[in-house]
Amino acid sequence: MSVSPRATRQVATLSLVFGVVLLAGAATGAWGESGPAPRPLSADRAQTAAQGVGAPLGAGQDPAGANLSQQQAEHLIGATGDRWGAYYSAQEYAEFSQGLDGRYLGVGLSVGRGEDGLTTVSQVQPAGPAAAAGIAVGDRLLRIGADPADRLPVTEVVARLRGREGAERQAGSEVVLEVQRGEGEVREVRLHRALLDSQQVAVEHLAGGVVRIAVRAFTSGVAEQVRAAVRGARAGVVLDLRGNSGGLVEEAVGAAGVFLDGGPVGSYQDRGGTRELTAPSGGDQRTPLVVLVDGGTMSAAELLTGALQDRGRAVVVGSRTFGKGTVQQPSRLADGAVLELTVGRYFTPAARSPEGTGLAPDVPADAAEDAAALALRVLAGLGSRT
Repeated sequence: MSVSPRATRQVATLSLVFGVVLLAGAATGAWGESGPAPRPLSADRAQTAAQGVGAPLGAGQDPAGANLSQQQAEHLIGATGDRWGAYYSAQEYAEFSQGLDGRYLGVGLSVGRGEDGLTTVSQVQPAGPAAAAGIAVGDRLLRIGADPADRLPVTEVVARLRGREGAERQAGSEVVLEVQRGEGEVREVRLHRALLDSQQVAVEHLAGGVVRIAVRAFTSGVAEQVRAAVRGARAGVVLDLRGNSGGLVEEAVGAAGVFLDGGPVGSYQDRGGTRELTAPSGGDQRTPLVVLVDGGTMSAAELLTGALQDRGRAVVVGSRTFGKGTVQQPSRLADGAVLELTVGRYFTPAARSPEGTGLAPDVPADAAEDAAALALRVLAGLGSRT
């Protein structure tokens, strides 16, 4: 099955500095409204005028305010060879921007589908509409609206839970479900969508005072959540950035500051020159730290990984990261749509760019190895030397 360039861009990663987020997807077989988070956007500056535009765009010209149709905007992206360029309708971009604030519109549940083909609730967000209605993990989802849930792709079930368009994409809009617990009575549940906090940080306290902190994306407030989690670590931290598709650069820099006492996190080059990114002072530089990465570790997550690796603060375990080292900037068009174009590239403190190649781990995990278990073994070794 072929995938359009736009679809490829939208599932790759968040823009580094000016990025936005799409909250829906799959994680360990479970699909949910707040699911593994973000997505991508843009690439190099436009060099060619879009066909059919009355006033051509010159090389490097900001398209803000231009009267471009979606077709013209996408032609402009294609003509530049912009790997990360993307066009978003006004509604899409508003939803993405909302996601970066750590919120999403939905009813607060995730669903999964087993080999038996049944659609079941795999996660319920506390205090969300689904939880308030008494829906629990393990309940079977029979219908969504008038349609049997088992006959719909799981992605379509998620889309309907969140609301697909128009009035459905408003807080307070209604979705009607039929659910069943075990062999009990089938009941109809009317849920009203609400703006909910996305859950991008998961904290696990392991034996011996080790804390595993999994960060799925760098949305607003994530750095402070990481800081709070580290306070409970006595023996070491595993910072799990596998599948992290990036996000807000200030949050990634803030997260670096949890483990560094100031100093460089990286830099990025744009049309205005080179800009330095510096960690806040006062971070914990003593607790042993392992960063766990894979091919889904992207963008701002690569920036954080590179900073901790270059400065000798952490041992990086896993597999080579995705390889997105560019910076995108949005320009709002005349009709309210947004055109994302690349305006620069970022570099780690040692002047490495992840773009295209990614970052190599210090301790590679082979395909048959449990990377999480390997990370714990490496962390134990670090602890024995402190």
